[in-house]
Amino acid sequence: MPLSALVRLPLALARAALEALRGRLGALCWSLSPLSLSLPGWRRVSAPSPAAPAGPRRERHEWEDPSPTPTSVNYHFTRQCNYKCGFCFHTAKTSFVLPLEEAKRGLEMLKEAGMEKINFSGGEPFLQDRGEFVGQLVQFCKQELKLPSVSIVSNGSLIRERWFKKYGEYLDILAISCDSFDENVNVLIGRGQGKKNHVENLHKLRQWCREYAVAFKINSVINRFNVEEDMNEQIKALNPVRWKVFQCLLIEGENSGEDALREAEKFVISDEDFEQFLDRHKDVSCLVPESNQKMRDSYLILDEYMRFLNCRNGRKEPSKSILDVGVEAAIKFSGFDENMFLKRGGKYVWSKADMKLDW
Repeated sequence: MPLSALVRLPLALARAALEALRGRLGALCWSLSPLSLSLPGWRRVSAPSPAAPAGPRRERHEWEDPSPTPTSVNYHFTRQCNYKCGFCFHTAKTSFVLPLEEAKRGLEMLKEAGMEKINFSGGEPFLQDRGEFVGQLVQFCKQELKLPSVSIVSNGSLIRERWFKKYGEYLDILAISCDSFDENVNVLIGRGQGKKNHVENLHKLRQWCREYAVAFKINSVINRFNVEEDMNEQIKALNPVRWKVFQCLLIEGENSGEDALREAEKFVISDEDFEQFLDRHKDVSCLVPESNQKMRDSYLILDEYMRFLNCRNGRKEPSKSILDVGVEAAIKFSGFDENMFLKRGGKYVWSKADMKLDW
């Protein structure tokens, strides 16, 4: 027998064996159909035969992708922070930060999967390389990925005007965390930093946002120390595009439980207390309230390793990194409730090009 035939014979036998095995597996699967065996994301679809539309119907299987689209993603690329807010739910458990090019690779993957908005958070985003790291990511997302919306959440203490001069054109929204307009309360909460005044700095950042055409937003966590405060006058004077008002949330392993770095129980308020605060500020047009129920499953959160964090069980359970398994595989374990995301107003006019603002 020629040598070439000797080589082809084992391949042919192997191919035949595989075909036989595939046929047996197919028969086995169909034989189980009376048991109505179902797997997540798998359904049996009945469709009329094109050759005989009025006759007996045949069945086919179709894989339905249950993965949500990562329309809006919050990337907490660092856990490090220069403040010590007592209710913080993303604490400094690691000092890890991805190399810049790896972070860009992950962001590009998210864009290909449908991301329209990226929000950079922490920790404090401006701690890493004095704001250069987040600045380069902001520029990359706007200039290279051409995302409609790029935003940052920061405590504002480390932002300098030179950052706006260099990167302001690429940033749509800057959200500053401010929980009180009483500096003594800010100190009690953990937002005090020596001689720096958090409220004075907030006004300075508001002015820079006007000068460099960046939409200004305020985030406030309502807790035991500020729940009685009346912020109407100050918020209206600052005139943010959005005032995000969160109910203090407990996350096991972050600000609650034995392995947590914070003890936030003393900051927690009741749903009734939260509703009373909202009622007191009902005339503030930019108010966007978020109760514990709305917050828990309505955010797509990426940690410092680019893992989605599932908060459905009251703690942050990570998926595998999108850098290792891809966005589609990782996001299935995110616990993300797309309906709640839309219900809480997660999709809004988030590109400054579409905002009618008096800069």
